[in-house]
Amino acid sequence: MKFELKGKDLQSRARAGVMTTDHGEIQTPIFMPVGTVATVKGVHQRELKEEVNPDIILGNTYHLFLRPKTDILEQAGGIHKFMNWDRPILTDSGGYQVYSLSGRRKIKEEGVKFKSHIDGSYHIFTPENVMEIQRKIGADIIMAFDECTPYPCDYNYAKRSMHMTHRWLKRCISHLEKTPLSYDYNQTFFPIVQGSCYKDLRKQSAEFIASVGAEGNAIGGLSVGEPAEEMYAMTDVVTAILPEDKPRYLMGVGTPINILENIALGIDMFDCVMPTRNARNGMLFTAYGSINIKNKKWENDFSAIDEMGITYVDTYYSKAYLRHLFIAKELLGKQIASIHNLGFYVWLTREARKHILAGDFTEWKNKMLKQMDNRL
Repeated sequence: MKFELKGKDLQSRARAGVMTTDHGEIQTPIFMPVGTVATVKGVHQRELKEEVNPDIILGNTYHLFLRPKTDILEQAGGIHKFMNWDRPILTDSGGYQVYSLSGRRKIKEEGVKFKSHIDGSYHIFTPENVMEIQRKIGADIIMAFDECTPYPCDYNYAKRSMHMTHRWLKRCISHLEKTPLSYDYNQTFFPIVQGSCYKDLRKQSAEFIASVGAEGNAIGGLSVGEPAEEMYAMTDVVTAILPEDKPRYLMGVGTPINILENIALGIDMFDCVMPTRNARNGMLFTAYGSINIKNKKWENDFSAIDEMGITYVDTYYSKAYLRHLFIAKELLGKQIASIHNLGFYVWLTREARKHILAGDFTEWKNKMLKQMDNRL
């Protein structure tokens, strides 16, 4: 993978770049729709490509390992062929899912023993086999196996966990070097900064991760319940240390406001289930604030869902029609809302990129933060 910076904002750390992978270019900053089990929930690949039009999507190692299982993905020729997606894909390592299992897993130095949420079967993730699994899945960007700590988190626990994540990273790198590629394209490996909401731990972790010299770096363990101000403070500490000439990925973040604030702090890549999860509950994001489409006020509003026309659904359907679909519990409503929200997130990061390159990102960002912080 190659990463080239194309421009920087003079009033913040925001930057615009291009990542080049064997499955295509990724223009940063970028939002990656979450395709947990080789599908972005509620949106088929044609509309995802033609309407949402992301440069890259995300899959999840934990879920893909359990279902459809790696042998099926291998037989298909990798995740791209399995799901018929010819653009870049990133897989996270399963560390966050292991964290979220809480009562179903035991974490030890060797790795994590966990109980499947599907059938109760037991499995073990180690740094070594997670690298093998991600080789077989075949994403363009693969992640180190880490422990994601909860919030709030005791300092001593956070410190022990961080050091274990660093030891696991060394094992990931060592094993990855011995594990051949499964397919005829390259994979790029990202380690993950941890340290909970403790500045000294985040600083230590960022310095350790930077010393590894990977082609890109990620920040984990945020957006797990901490106040937004703490998220920004930790991101600020870390991006001041991570190398400028490598892409930076903030995992699992977040709201549109979170995304703009973190772009200003030097983040290049984002993913989050929020646009599709909120869409399925009738919550739409727009440049002028959020809409609960189930509210009665939209019952006879025949204006376009979003007159900016980010995707075809925005001008093709009215607010009244979309509300009707939700009230009638028609699946089409969730699909339309999902396409809109994903399209908005991708549009937002692309607009940020335009304004970084134009030299007026900070002014534009401040205007957008005020506009989006509204309930319509």
